[in-house]
Amino acid sequence: MQKAEKRIVDLAESLSEKPAVEKMRRDFALLEAALYVAGRPLDLNELCSILKTRSKNKTKKCVKMLMTEYANRNTALEILELKDERYVLQLKAEYTPLVKRLVNRPLLSTGPLKTLSYIAFRQPISQKRVVDVRGHHVYGHIRVLKEMGLIAAERSGRSLVLRTTEYFADYFGLSHEMATMKKELTHVFEDSAKQEKPNP
Repeated sequence: MQKAEKRIVDLAESLSEKPAVEKMRRDFALLEAALYVAGRPLDLNELCSILKTRSKNKTKKCVKMLMTEYANRNTALEILELKDERYVLQLKAEYTPLVKRLVNRPLLSTGPLKTLSYIAFRQPISQKRVVDVRGHHVYGHIRVLKEMGLIAAERSGRSLVLRTTEYFADYFGLSHEMATMKKELTHVFEDSAKQEKPNP
């Protein structure tokens, strides 16, 4: 009789836990879907709104568990925690060179990309200086880059000063610290120059 009672108690406990487990799985799936679709880092407020909760602690705990799950899967994807409690789902760095040729289209065409590179490497830099060096057509580039959230402009006297945003650093996998970012960009430019040189 005692064994039968224990089985009933165990069954009752497992049934009471089932909705909680299902909710947790659904929360994981929602967070994963949000990070995948966004294609950019999301902060805790954005993730809380996806889970329809105000509890940052609960959301943070859930994201950390999802991060652990991804780490244990040992796949090409990873979830990283960035500065200011932001999280991003991305391809692990070692896989990028192997699959980048499959990307359908670049984020930017060559002109705006060159303007963005110049701003990133010389920042903070006045808009006037960028126009002097790159030509009047860069006004269009600057507008596009601002709309995409890659650069920000702030007024300094009669001029606008341009600099890259945190989104720029996150998107291109660069440091938020200016000096470190410029070193990283130097390496990127050097590697790119080597690849473009024709083989003798």
